[in-house]
Amino acid sequence: MQASVGDRILVHGRIVGQHDRTAEIIEVLGMDGGPPYRVRFEDGHETLMSPGPDTVVRPFASDD
Repeated sequence: MQASVGDRILVHGRIVGQHDRTAEIIEVLGMDGGPPYRVRFEDGHETLMSPGPDTVVRPFASDD
């Protein structure tokens, strides 16, 4: 998995009734865009994350 600052991570809920969560990548700590990533969730919570198989990276879409 590779990502850049500004990309979004979508974490799918793992149990019934659990909603998907979205976070913005604010820092890439791995080599060549690899994990771990420092992310900020919609509620403002920040954490380090090494995404698993239930996670999708969505590239940042510029408004050019």
